[in-house]
Amino acid sequence: MLSLSKFSWISLTHRAVLRIRAFMRAPWAGGVVLLTCVVVAMLLANLPFTKFYYHHLLETELSLLVHSPGGGINWAFPSGMTVEKFINDGLMVIFFFSVGLEIKREVVRGQLSTWRKAILPVVAAAGGMLAPAIIYTCFNYGTPAASGWGIPTATDIAFAVGILTMLETRIPVSLRVFLMALAIADDLGAILVIALFYGGEVHAGCLLLALLIMVGIYVMNRLGEKRMIFYLIPAVVVWGLFYYSGVHSTISGVAMAMLIPMEPRYSREYFVQKMRALKSDFDRIETSGEDFPDAEQQGCLRRVRALATESVGMSDRLEHALAPYVTFLVMPIFALANAGVEISSTEYLNIFHATPEAGAVGMGVFFGLLVGKPLGIFLASWIAVRTRFAVMPEGASWRMLFAVACLGGIGFTMALFVDSLAFTDVAMIDRGKIAILMGSSAAAIFGSLLILIFGKKKNATKS
Repeated sequence: MLSLSKFSWISLTHRAVLRIRAFMRAPWAGGVVLLTCVVVAMLLANLPFTKFYYHHLLETELSLLVHSPGGGINWAFPSGMTVEKFINDGLMVIFFFSVGLEIKREVVRGQLSTWRKAILPVVAAAGGMLAPAIIYTCFNYGTPAASGWGIPTATDIAFAVGILTMLETRIPVSLRVFLMALAIADDLGAILVIALFYGGEVHAGCLLLALLIMVGIYVMNRLGEKRMIFYLIPAVVVWGLFYYSGVHSTISGVAMAMLIPMEPRYSREYFVQKMRALKSDFDRIETSGEDFPDAEQQGCLRRVRALATESVGMSDRLEHALAPYVTFLVMPIFALANAGVEISSTEYLNIFHATPEAGAVGMGVFFGLLVGKPLGIFLASWIAVRTRFAVMPEGASWRMLFAVACLGGIGFTMALFVDSLAFTDVAMIDRGKIAILMGSSAAAIFGSLLILIFGKKKNATKS
């Protein structure tokens, strides 16, 4: 009976693990996890028995302290670091590093690799950043909230791709590719906005030293160095220098991603030649078959694994290795730390509230995401196609392009990040967060409904 019970538990555990793995492979899984973390963060920030501990944890100082008994040495690194700051300035570097690797891949050999492929998504992304910035500025010009114009300019890839995947039978493949390429170009634009407009006071010495190290890494790359350790250790040093330079430290993640080599250490010819030699070595090993693999065979298999690993570019290996950690660890932790808004009164929920002292953050962000993003993406695409500067995605209609453009108004992760940089006043930051959540939700619902309506009519017409 005990054995049967034990077997049942093992079987249940095995099935649970398989289901979790299947869930994590789904393209929409990241969006579901993010949405769950948003709900959890809001609960933690507002329930009477959790909100104190939630905010207290985020404000807890987190530094490596070096202190001598005599008091001669007192040194903390990084200085002024809290749990929330560690998440936004530390963990998010991994997110930006991953985004940088993805941007580099698309530019070198993906959807942004040629002028014909890149021009429409890039133009659409530019329009999708300009229009919401203008709408936000119209609501907040001349007020203390004017600096938040960058909040509604970014598109969240995880949520947009999740919705596209769930509605993929109604959307032409070309439009799915278009939105993915647009989101990549949009991320690049958001990174430039953060670097140029949302940094602090620049300390030239730290920045210059970081740039010198990156020049050294670039030279090392050009000389053919392909060992990962020679890139990751300098990356940590560059992050520390960016942290103290005044340029936002997450930009170091993007900068270092651009320096990671894409070419594999071993060529195709070398791989084929070595694999043949290793196969011959493996075949010569005498074994009874019962002790497979024995010590000698294990050594041969390890050499095969090392050869296969080094025959894939470092950039591709890192992007593949980091993807699950970014999707299911870094971004959910970021959401837990940043989506928790304490709603002490219904005033925060009224995103249309505006005052001369604080401006209209809520209206600027909400309408920037819901109206500005789709309008900017659609108009920029329409002008580019009508002037023959770009070509329409194959099999797409203007109605479907507008519906997909509405999903560009989902601006969750990057919008929350910019919101935390744009303001110092907690009330304005919280208003921005509420408006981001409401605007992104409205854009997701509106875009999904349009896709369902236009997709259904298109199928009906075909039949």
